[in-house]
Amino acid sequence: MFYTCGPNEAMVVSGFGRSPPLMIAGGRVFVIPCIQQIQRITLNTLTLNVKSDKVYTRHGVPISVTGIAQVKIQGQNKEMLATACQMFMGKSEAEIAVIALETLEGHQRAIIAHLTVEEIYQDRKKFSEQVFKVASSDLVNMGIGVVSYTLKDVHDDQDYLHSLGKARTAQVQKDARIGEAQYKRDAVMREAHAMQEKVSAQYKNEIEMAKSQRDYELKKAAYDVEVNTKKAESEMAYQLQVAKTKQRIEEEKMQVQVVERTQQITLQEQEIIRKEMELEAKIKKPAEAEKYRLERLAEAQRLQLIMEAEAEAESIKMRGDAEAFALEAKGRAEAEQMSKKAEAFKQYKDGAMVDMLLEKLPLMAEEISKPLSEANKVTMVSSGGSEVGAAKLAGEVLEIMTRLPAAVEKLTGIDISQAGGRTGMVH
Repeated sequence: MFYTCGPNEAMVVSGFGRSPPLMIAGGRVFVIPCIQQIQRITLNTLTLNVKSDKVYTRHGVPISVTGIAQVKIQGQNKEMLATACQMFMGKSEAEIAVIALETLEGHQRAIIAHLTVEEIYQDRKKFSEQVFKVASSDLVNMGIGVVSYTLKDVHDDQDYLHSLGKARTAQVQKDARIGEAQYKRDAVMREAHAMQEKVSAQYKNEIEMAKSQRDYELKKAAYDVEVNTKKAESEMAYQLQVAKTKQRIEEEKMQVQVVERTQQITLQEQEIIRKEMELEAKIKKPAEAEKYRLERLAEAQRLQLIMEAEAEAESIKMRGDAEAFALEAKGRAEAEQMSKKAEAFKQYKDGAMVDMLLEKLPLMAEEISKPLSEANKVTMVSSGGSEVGAAKLAGEVLEIMTRLPAAVEKLTGIDISQAGGRTGMVH
């Protein structure tokens, strides 16, 4: 079965399985019925009215003292709680308060006996601290802690404290009367002395006033001269300062104009830089890009032309090499042919030449007839100028005959003008 308690109460469980007993301050615990037992002890703060009536002090004066103390069982300290359970378990809150009260009262009476009435009455804090210190050390052994202790009242039945008050009051009143008389005496003396000093001060004051008047007049005259001088200097200084101020203002204006002009120049320079950058971005950069593109294009065209020229040169060289080789082969063939013709001419001599001539006669006739074929008209006149026409015809035939050796040489390669009697025969 579960049992609970608040923070102002502690539970102690004993019996089977609980050795030593279990102490719970503000919580819950499970208790087995019949074989375990649960007990409770209060942790409330107890207010004690500690009275000590007619206790004799160190000088034998009986006085009555009343103090207020706050005490409680310390549930958070396990050792003090265990001690309190051993001493107060089963007792009610009132019984615990009585035990604590008697202990505090005993200590309070003991401390009163060691002090005088004056010490207790005049220094209550010291008395309270002593009672708190001594009572706390004793109550701790019972598991009780003293939260606070305050001296509430001190009185006696013999009017001792009242007499102390009267004597003090009489002393104070005496001191007050003496003080008042001394004050009045001093006041009269101070008044007479003050009157004397007043008259003396009055005469001295009049003398000083006369001296002051004289000094005033002298100094005033000197001051007037100095003031007038200072006024003149001040006026001149003022005019000079005005001129300086005007000059400084003009200089400041000039400086401002210089600064403004400098700022304008700076702005113009920045505007020029901006326009240059804008020109650079809008015109120069595209122009450079176009230039670069055209250069690349020209370079590509140049490389293309070079490659085409190289290809053409290579082609021409190859054609030249082929034509040279063909010419060389043709030359070798013609040389070989001429060599063979020479050998044939050497072997057959005139017969070979006649045979070749006969072969070439059709071509010779063609060459001879070419001039005649170019003539538009041939007129033969037998009467009148027949000799002239015959002579003209004879001249043309003679011209054809003179061309015959060249044609034969061209066709046969034989110079018939060098061929002995045959040449003469042709002519």
